[in-house]
Amino acid sequence: MKSVLRRVLIPVVAVIAGLLPGVVAVEQASALTKLTHSQATAIFRAAGITWSSSGGCSDWNNPTCTSFTNINDSTVYGVRTLKQASGCAVNITGGTEVGHASGTYSHRNGYKVDISVYTCVSNYIRGTFTRIADRGDGAQQWRSGAGNIYANEGNHWDITYYNCGGC
Repeated sequence: MKSVLRRVLIPVVAVIAGLLPGVVAVEQASALTKLTHSQATAIFRAAGITWSSSGGCSDWNNPTCTSFTNINDSTVYGVRTLKQASGCAVNITGGTEVGHASGTYSHRNGYKVDISVYTCVSNYIRGTFTRIADRGDGAQQWRSGAGNIYANEGNHWDITYYNCGGC
């Protein structure tokens, strides 16, 4: 409900106040809001979430970078919810850059991030969420109460955010 209010009510009020053109309000009210890399990093930074890449870069066309270009706002806020709920350090190691598996709910389409496997966050995921069947590649999976999927790929958690998890 908060997400609906944030996506619909705020742009409508802004249009009424003359702060945004009507076209932006329609775009904001759509099912998904895509963020720029800068918008996402500002939210992550404010929440105390870190990110890193093997290439030390953010180019979404380079597989050694960690980019948030065109990431879904629900994914960004989902990571923030994980950080706040767990109280753990969260470091993102994969975003929307090329090099991940394709599909509708993919990294490139803004639904997924990879985070570092830290004891605190791993214990939180395993202790709070529901263990479900292993993924086809054998990765163990947990489902949050909001329906998001956390897959342990050994050296990182691959997380699919269908929504922000109560943000």
